[in-house]
Amino acid sequence: MTLSRERAQDVFYGVLGIVLFLAAWEYIGQNQLAGLTWPPLTTVIAYLTDPDRRPLFLRATSATFSMVGLGYLLGALLGALVAGLAHLVQPMREGLGRLSSVINAVPSIALAPLFIVLLSQEWTGMAIATLNVYFVIFVAAGSGLNAASTAHHDLFTTFGSNRFLRLLQLELPAALPALVSGLKYAVPASFIGAIIGEWFGSSRGLGLLMVSSMQNFQIPLLWSAVVIAAAGSLSAFGLMGLIERFVYGRFR
Repeated sequence: MTLSRERAQDVFYGVLGIVLFLAAWEYIGQNQLAGLTWPPLTTVIAYLTDPDRRPLFLRATSATFSMVGLGYLLGALLGALVAGLAHLVQPMREGLGRLSSVINAVPSIALAPLFIVLLSQEWTGMAIATLNVYFVIFVAAGSGLNAASTAHHDLFTTFGSNRFLRLLQLELPAALPALVSGLKYAVPASFIGAIIGEWFGSSRGLGLLMVSSMQNFQIPLLWSAVVIAAAGSLSAFGLMGLIERFVYGRFR
């Protein structure tokens, strides 16, 4: 009963925060407190739901979300594999960690021109999203694989388990909570990477809409593209939060 009340309070405060945010957005826009570049929420919704503009938004959204999805999957797979390699091969651990840190330290905006030359303008967003996701998953998986306690390792040693069995039955289950948390926090990173990549001359996508509308001062179009990207990122983040809660309850 106590837990249900706490949960109800969390939901209430969450809904209240969203309502206050949307009300403040509408108030600032209606009274032009931030100038002409801050439209009211109702204006953005009207623009976004206009049937004539639906094909434009559908094309841009499908292009961006496909790059986000591909980059997310590739980055997660690459990060998990490299973290596993670093965990199993002790001499490579420090080198792979440093290499990943160096790659992550290079600004995405500096790598984008290289990806355009190496790949193409259309795939640059996916490549940057992959790199952004890779580092988050590499850190999360690396930390998770070391999460099993010494007592559990001693128990497996006592029963004579080999390295493969220990990885499969002890270290991987212990790493799942950290890995799922990493997957959750990698969602915004993948959206940021894909949209930054589209800023560099992609022929379609929400990033292209943002650049074009900003240069032509089409404020409702700019805000509509931002709303779609934010809604997609928050929805995926919330879904991963639910999965994270289940995994924490099961494996921690």
